[in-house]
Amino acid sequence: MAARLPTNMKLSAAPKFVTKLCMSDLEPLPDDRFLAVIRDTPLVAIDLLIAFDGQVLLGRRKNRPARGTWFVPGGRILKNETLQVAFSRISAKELGEGIAWAFARFHGVFEHFYMDDFFGQDVGTHYVVLAYVVNLDPQMFNALPTGQHSQFELFGVEELCNHSEVHPYTKQYFDKGFKA
Repeated sequence: MAARLPTNMKLSAAPKFVTKLCMSDLEPLPDDRFLAVIRDTPLVAIDLLIAFDGQVLLGRRKNRPARGTWFVPGGRILKNETLQVAFSRISAKELGEGIAWAFARFHGVFEHFYMDDFFGQDVGTHYVVLAYVVNLDPQMFNALPTGQHSQFELFGVEELCNHSEVHPYTKQYFDKGFKA
C-alpha cells in the first residue's frame, strides 16, 4: 500500500542539497509559440526519481499529458538553460526547493510519446527525457507544491510497477534493475 503524503508538503531546505538559481533571463515561450514547438519538435525534459527506503515519490498529475495518472516529478528544459540550472529549477518547481545536480545519479535517456498535449489541441507530444535518481530522506519533506500534482504518495518499486494508475512511462524507469 502506498504511503499517502499531504498535498501541502514542502522539501525542507538542506544546505548541501540546495543550489541558487541564476535564471532571470529564462522565460517560457508564449502559448502560441510553445504549441508550435510541441507540434513540430520533441521536448527535452528531466524527470526526478526521488527514492528513499526502497520507495519512490510519485504525484498524481493535474495537467496534460498524462493527466490523472501517477508520475514522477519532472519538467522540460528551457532554451539556453544548462542542465545544472534546469535540474535545480525543475526540482524547485516540483519539490519546493532546488536540488543540486551534483547529488543526482543519471539513470538513462527515455522517450515518451503522447497522443495529447498540454493545451488539449491533440497535436501529440514527444519528449526526450533525461532521468535522474536522487536519494532523499523522507524527513526532508514537509510541504510539496501542488501546481503540477494534486497529491503525492510513496510507492514501493514492485507496487508501482503493478499499480493500474501509475503511468506506463513511469513504470519504464523501474523495469530493469532500478537501484535507489
